Amino acid sequence: MPNLVVEYADPVAERVNVAGLLDDLHRVMLASGLFEADAVKTRAYPCHNWLIGEDGVKQTFIHIELSLLAGRTIEQKRILTREVMGELEKHAADINSLTIDIRDMDPETFLKVSA
Repeated sequence: MPNLVVEYADPVAERVNVAGLLDDLHRVMLASGLFEADAVKTRAYPCHNWLIGEDGVKQTFIHIELSLLAGRTIEQKRILTREVMGELEKHAADINSLTIDIRDMDPETFLKVSA
């Protein structure tokens, strides 16, 4: 059950093939061997309004939040972060800010209902 969510400043879509980036990030997740293939979820959302710094400069950014059920080692998460960032840099090297945040979700309180 990983959720990879890409948030990006609107102008990014003019310089980056977001659909292609999403497809490649999804493949990185699948190739990691850390997850069941059917559980991997990858999606992207544009950010229409944002401010950065004291002057509110509208620089471009891509931020990835990766939520995982707890249980992977720090080393597994470091490797995954590097692999995801490597793919992100291939697509978006000229974007001002590229960031990734991996978060562990508590399996005792996570609830999923599937049809």
